[in-house]
Amino acid sequence: MAPSDPALQPEAATGLTVQNGVRFARQGVSAAHPLASQAGLDILRQGGSALDAAIAVQMVLSLVEPQSSGIGGGAFLLYHDGQSVRAYDGRETAPALASENQFMREGRPMDLRQAVHSGLSVGVPGVLRMLELAHKNHGRLPWARLFEPAIALAQTGFPMGARLHQLLRQANPLPQDPHARAYFYQPDGQPWPVGHRLQNPGLAEVLGRVARAGAQAFYEGEIAQAMVNKVQQHPDLPGLLSLDDLRSYQALPREPLCFDHPAMAELHQICGFPPPSSGAVAMAQIFGLLAKALPHTAAGKTQLQREARGWTWDEAWWHTYAEAARLAYADRAMYLGDPDFVTPPAGDWHSLIAPAYLGQRAQLIGPQRMPQARAGQPNAQPLAWSPMPEQTERGTSHLSITDRWGHTLAMTTSIESAFGSHLLISLGQPGGFLLNNQLTDFSFVPRNELGLPVANRVEPRKRPRSSMSPTLVLRRASPQAMPEVHISLGSPGGAAIIHYTSLSLWAMLHAGLLPQSAFDLPHLAVLAPDGVLWMERERFSASTAAALAQRGHSLRPTDLTSGLHGLRRIDGAWWGGADARREGAVQGD
Repeated sequence: MAPSDPALQPEAATGLTVQNGVRFARQGVSAAHPLASQAGLDILRQGGSALDAAIAVQMVLSLVEPQSSGIGGGAFLLYHDGQSVRAYDGRETAPALASENQFMREGRPMDLRQAVHSGLSVGVPGVLRMLELAHKNHGRLPWARLFEPAIALAQTGFPMGARLHQLLRQANPLPQDPHARAYFYQPDGQPWPVGHRLQNPGLAEVLGRVARAGAQAFYEGEIAQAMVNKVQQHPDLPGLLSLDDLRSYQALPREPLCFDHPAMAELHQICGFPPPSSGAVAMAQIFGLLAKALPHTAAGKTQLQREARGWTWDEAWWHTYAEAARLAYADRAMYLGDPDFVTPPAGDWHSLIAPAYLGQRAQLIGPQRMPQARAGQPNAQPLAWSPMPEQTERGTSHLSITDRWGHTLAMTTSIESAFGSHLLISLGQPGGFLLNNQLTDFSFVPRNELGLPVANRVEPRKRPRSSMSPTLVLRRASPQAMPEVHISLGSPGGAAIIHYTSLSLWAMLHAGLLPQSAFDLPHLAVLAPDGVLWMERERFSASTAAALAQRGHSLRPTDLTSGLHGLRRIDGAWWGGADARREGAVQGD
């Protein structure tokens, strides 16, 4: 399967789990597994903050949703503490010995699958350091208590779900790792059946050490040595992770990237994660371009229509959205990368979302598909970068939480591919945790034929560009009031995360949909500036597809397996939603 095939993009589809929107009064959790949501709500009921609950949720997800996220990966966190939005960067970093050519062989990029399932793909995990940093600022309960739900579940076991079972059936070459094979599979090589109680004493041991001694127990000592050994002793492609890489990792506070957006006679402030995420910049560009390219009266409800398959936009709206997305993805491929290594155009990422710049870009959107979508030049200077070639991104998970004090978070967390690098870390007991393959989010090709560098090329200690898009939306009840969180949302899905989040948020803001109805809308995705238009299989009418084809779009049906989770506050109460394409749940009081 070619690297650009979006069947590799999200986790495989495993059917729909019927979801209903949930209303609650003061505190609640939307997360990717019912056991994780329950653990978070239990912490909230004990007087924990939204951040405390997020730690409990993440630890349980490490156990029950190991294909998507875990302590062997990284995360981006947005947190509103009642006063302002804070951003915490727990993205993985490349080892100190990494080089820009590490995914090149004889002048050509490596096969993606070969790179993913190797030691070369493993970045320094960041989620535990990040959560520990955020807990110091926003935690209310003791650190150790937050690990108790996951430790108890790991010791007693949890029932194997249908989604995990099906993904394990497709997870070659996961069984080649002896620890993973012994934990996930029966002696005959088949995954444990649905309903089998899966115990993970190996993970319980690791979490117990981190609960007692803090994140340092993960980044130094026996756990750290086990990670280094696994990566450096990979039988096919050893990696470069070292004890010093782990010991020196730092989670970073960032300045959230926020922009104003009017919708339904209200002004909203939308806050997302800045680079190394490309999510907030791309979303801000798409929203700005749509606002300028669509007739004012057609921005929302007038283009939302009801079909037998449910709500959808009309073909004119889909066309405009696709063209706006192509322009945003062209800038993304050219400019976006780790801000500690990449200088933004005009010295400020806001140059890419400035109204004047977006006004110029919006003029490129016409009634027909533009022949080519190229990166713009917001500083009118010669381009110093080469655009990153199209390359696959994968898995991930998202959680949204609010607490009794109104503190609200959006956190997107990932080990990148389904089951990450397929390397399971075990301390001599069954089970353990999986390591990420986040370094394959870097561009395999570091420079173009003229020698111009790709902004998102591999460099030592650098964080790979991400599409993760945790989002918080603020609004004021009155001009004098303090802004409060109106919406929290995000999704897994690789490069399509930006589409899943943008489409759902636009539907909530411009058509007034509740989260569950917005998440149930059909998906459309452009994964490269001049790529095909991917349309969610069996979710678009033949007339809509024909109309888009007449406008020049090359259409391709596929599964677009989002995992949207989110919350929305309306008249003092909260509404939560969980994507029917996965098995998440909303729980609240």
